[in-house]
Amino acid sequence: MPIGAGLRGPRGLEASVYATGLRHVSAFAFDSQGRLWATASGAITHRGDGVYLIARPGTAPVKVAGNIRGPLGLTWLHGTLYVASIGRVTSFTGLHGGHFAHRRTVLVGPVANGENNNLVATPGGLLLMGVSASCDHCVPSSKWSAAVVSFRPDGTGLRRDATGIRAGYGLVLYPGTSDLFVSMNQRDDLGARTPGDWLAVVRRGQHWGFPRCYGQGGPACRGVPKPLAVLDKHAAAGGVAIVTGQLGPSVGTAALVAEWQKGTVKRVALVRTDGAFSGSVHPFLAGLENPLPVATAADGSVVVGDWGTGRIYRITRR
Repeated sequence: MPIGAGLRGPRGLEASVYATGLRHVSAFAFDSQGRLWATASGAITHRGDGVYLIARPGTAPVKVAGNIRGPLGLTWLHGTLYVASIGRVTSFTGLHGGHFAHRRTVLVGPVANGENNNLVATPGGLLLMGVSASCDHCVPSSKWSAAVVSFRPDGTGLRRDATGIRAGYGLVLYPGTSDLFVSMNQRDDLGARTPGDWLAVVRRGQHWGFPRCYGQGGPACRGVPKPLAVLDKHAAAGGVAIVTGQLGPSVGTAALVAEWQKGTVKRVALVRTDGAFSGSVHPFLAGLENPLPVATAADGSVVVGDWGTGRIYRITRR
């Protein structure tokens, strides 16, 4: 049903426009003051790429950092802003007005010119990051490719936490836990055998089977973990946000997953039993062009960025 701002969603929700004008919005992070930070990343050209600040709803995005190619990950940790981009992770400190005083490359790679995706900070002070495979369906030459990696804020201690993930894009921790939810883009060469993109809870030490296993079963998938939910085929699954009831009974406790290619956001209803999650997939938002970043604010609202139109929407309980 219509919920405002041209979007359709469950009864009991209201959508409004949080900001406009941020073409190719790709990642979100809220700071300790509740301000929304965002990155922009072009698909082919990167002239407008950078880090932007939206000080409050209704204000124009202000570019605070440029010369960043393909930023897809963004997070705050202990007053430092970390940005994951093509082939590096950069830290920014000392914000004065509209500029940072200090900028430092904390991690080169881990794959040369590789696609680094979302970042998330753990309760223990580590950074987790998704690293896409360097190919659609070949065995990557780099051990860091097709993985979720972790490292200290200064870039040391780099390790592979999980492997065999073609493109782990959206990363988010379930509130109050170390349970890591990851959206996974599947291979594009499978035709009718394509199972759909995945949402999974990823544990340290797991191997998710890329490129041999894509959910078809049999010897190729022996020992491979099962996803929490299967999303649409060729969805280009993007950002993930967790809600735990703040949007009301029509949403409940759920993971919200952007589907860039489909113009929708899916709701994966979550049930947690003895520390394990189960999920079922339902529609959440429609009427978008290319939704990509999704984040939960401190007040319980959810923001969704439309990469295609440059609009950022705010979803609240009516």
